[in-house]
Amino acid sequence: MIKGYKGFDKNLQCRNFQYKVGETFEEKGTIKACESGFHFCENPFNVFDYYPPSDSRYCNVEGDGKIDTDNSDSKVACSKLHIHTEIGLSGLISAGVKFILDKVDWGNNKATNTGDRSAATNTGDRSAATVEGKDSIAIVTGYDSKAKGAMGCWIVLTERGDWDGNTYPIIDVQTFKVDGISIKADTFYKLKNSKPVEAE
Repeated sequence: MIKGYKGFDKNLQCRNFQYKVGETFEEKGTIKACESGFHFCENPFNVFDYYPPSDSRYCNVEGDGKIDTDNSDSKVACSKLHIHTEIGLSGLISAGVKFILDKVDWGNNKATNTGDRSAATNTGDRSAATVEGKDSIAIVTGYDSKAKGAMGCWIVLTERGDWDGNTYPIIDVQTFKVDGISIKADTFYKLKNSKPVEAE
């Protein structure tokens, strides 16, 4: 049995299959990730790769029966899927942050951090978060915010839309590993059009 998260369209459908909260669905036959079976992700942030925040719904789920996993991300295919509860965008983001911060020393948490296994978090608009320690994570959730990290660290970026009278609505949230190739070390990044872009 594996717990995870699943995205749906506005009608709680995925690939034209109708789901319902609180129910269990079962499929017979071969189960293969990316090909057959019911699919979900263990890492909440991976769900955004398939269902962006603009018009999607999110639930926490539990997979059982025959199971197959995808090595490229945290996708899981299963023959039996239970839809627990609908958690919405904020619930998925909270779950995603918790997922990647399980190994973080929260006693060492600030906007700029040099300690190993630490977190730098910033929720303000036009703010920045920086981490330099090994296996650390920089998280920004405000409007027009940016983050950077040393090699091997992770950054969590948030893209927000224009002011709607109450807030800057969240468009997307993505997590990236600083690998020196797609994400450079010690370089600030923002999220724009769901892609990381270098920022001053």
